[in-house]
Amino acid sequence: MGYVLAFQAIPRYRIERVLMSHTDTVREYTVLGMTCEHCVLSVTEEVSEVAGVQNVDVELASGRLVVVGDVSEHAVRDAVAEAGYEVAS
Repeated sequence: MGYVLAFQAIPRYRIERVLMSHTDTVREYTVLGMTCEHCVLSVTEEVSEVAGVQNVDVELASGRLVVVGDVSEHAVRDAVAEAGYEVAS
């Protein structure tokens, strides 16, 4: 009797616009409540629309959100809330 291992890739959505400048910062957050790829896409789209954001990377499994750009934490939190989710404190 043998076993078959199956792996499912967890897609990540990443939006990159331009190269980082010296004023860009990298901020990492944990988004609460995401349960599917639509959730990830919603957060990605909302955060990417914030002025100053250069790169957005969202991972479903961990809830990890990485934002690169010249943008305030408050603006990122507001964008995540607009998508219907919450950033862990």
